[in-house]
Amino acid sequence: MTNSNADSNQIKEVFPYLRTRDAAAAIDFYQQAFEAVEDFRLTEPGGRIGHAELKFGAATIMVSDEYPEYGIHAPAESTPTGSAIHLHVQDVDAMTQQAVQAGATLIMEPADQFYGERAAKIRDPFGHEWLLGSEIEKVTPAEMQRRFNAMFEEGDQEC
Repeated sequence: MTNSNADSNQIKEVFPYLRTRDAAAAIDFYQQAFEAVEDFRLTEPGGRIGHAELKFGAATIMVSDEYPEYGIHAPAESTPTGSAIHLHVQDVDAMTQQAVQAGATLIMEPADQFYGERAAKIRDPFGHEWLLGSEIEKVTPAEMQRRFNAMFEEGDQEC
């Protein structure tokens, strides 16, 4: 049956779902690095975690072990993923240090960015990339575009 109301099928929420080779260790890492709070987990009798939900502030991120027999794979160890999770935090420098101390690899030191954030980039021990940012100024999209263009004119393309 089709509902004629155009608003009836709007997306309500988005939940990133991270697949890992060791979900229990990943959950521990996310708790140490980002102060995530575990809501619950479903563990099969053999020990693999089929599903867990963690709260990162008000946001939910789901985690599971990989299940190759169902086509569910964790990122390859030496291959960057095609996505990242961006966390807005109060103090990007402190959160970056906390994540690195918990075992993350620092990819980009915290630095002020053209789009009005102080931002850093890390890779967790499970192959997932995280962008960490704290707002340092309000920047309009038009001003962001002007700064973005200027960056390329100056030859500085690192974002």
